[in-house]
Formats: sequence, C-alpha cells, structure tokens
Amino acid sequence: MKSTYEKMGGAYHQAGDFLIPDLESLEEPKISIWGQRRRKVLREHQKPLYTAMLLGDTLNTHLEEVDRSATEMFDRLIEQMKGRDGITEDMKAADQLEWVQRMNAIRQEAAEIVTKELICV
Repeated sequence: MKSTYEKMGGAYHQAGDFLIPDLESLEEPKISIWGQRRRKVLREHQKPLYTAMLLGDTLNTHLEEVDRSATEMFDRLIEQMKGRDGITEDMKAADQLEWVQRMNAIRQEAAEIVTKELICV
C-alpha cells in the first residue's frame, strides 16, 4: 500500500533499516545585506505585512527586488559622492590612509541614505 507521500509523487531511499523520504530543499533567495536588513525591518516593525508576504509566497521576491535596488542605489551614490568630493585613484596612490578614511565616510553616508529610502519604508 502506498503512502500519501508516494501518491503525491514522492519517493523514499533505504538508509540501514529505515526508509527516508527524498526531499528537495527549497532554493534560498539570493539576497545580500540589504535584503536581510529589509527582512529584519519587516519582521520586527511591520509584522502584518511580513506575515501576509510570507503566507502569500511573495516575501523572497520582494527581498530580492529590494536587495537589487538597494545595491544599485548604493553603488550609484558612492560614485556620485566620490565625484562630489574629488576622490580619485591619484589620491589613493598619493595618500592611502586619507583615501580610506574618506571612502569609509562616503560608504557610511550612502548606507544611511539607502537604509532611510529603501529599507525602512
């Protein structure tokens, strides 16, 4: 007699004395830090929306889109701010410490803007 799992197309494999179901793991969404931050904001501060997206199977799609948009915005802001502040490769060659300090400040400023505009909305 077939189990419900087998009737639905599932299969088992033998492991010693036990039959183990052949399960496929769901593909993890490809998100970086921005998607993870958005997930945290939704989970902690917008629980009804988070639950609705999770149950509607739209959460991962949303996180991937936010992650892509945030990454693009972050990269674009860094390039714009580098031009605004006159940070060049020549400066990097001449004074590496100064260049690193200014780039870190730019990255922090860009991260704050992205967080405010895309993550915490």
